[in-house]
Amino acid sequence: MTRAFLTLAKIAAILGGIVLTFLILLTVVSVTGRGLNTLGHFLVNSGMLAGVGQGMLDAGVGPVMGDFELVEAGVAFCIFAFLPLAQITGAHATVDILTMQLPAWVTRVLSMIWEVLFAVVLIVIAWKLYEGMAGKMRYNETTMLLQFPVWWSYALSLSGAVIAAVVAVYVAAARVSEVVTGRVILHAEGGAH
Repeated sequence: MTRAFLTLAKIAAILGGIVLTFLILLTVVSVTGRGLNTLGHFLVNSGMLAGVGQGMLDAGVGPVMGDFELVEAGVAFCIFAFLPLAQITGAHATVDILTMQLPAWVTRVLSMIWEVLFAVVLIVIAWKLYEGMAGKMRYNETTMLLQFPVWWSYALSLSGAVIAAVVAVYVAAARVSEVVTGRVILHAEGGAH
């Protein structure tokens, strides 16, 4: 069963990576366009290579319209898309200065408590994202520049949040089972300490 949830987490992380790569490229193109647009205005206003500058401006060189709207919509999905893999592999950063002196069973119980709390928090986040999406759909709210429905962003984030919540519930159940049975179900693959 762990393999199925690990596969789901990896697929979510790959999708998050694809979206993040697109957002990075979009930002590079937009910033480069903005810089070239500024250069074009400088060339025209200074009279140096005014024809080149005017040619750049006439070609429409400039920032990508609505770049920040797309980045805002995509980054939220990316965050939720990467959470499941970090959760199931135990890759979240931990500070265990106090707990490393405790017996192993106490550490397992503390880990179980944190995993259960994390699962509850992710369920609440997914639920609130759903409510937010429903509200945005009801009022037909759109973004300022691109005029795409805001609920699309919520739906994208909700899909990542639901996957994160499902994986977190599995991890929490595994930690509870580990405390009850004493056997290890999930091996941490090297979270940051």
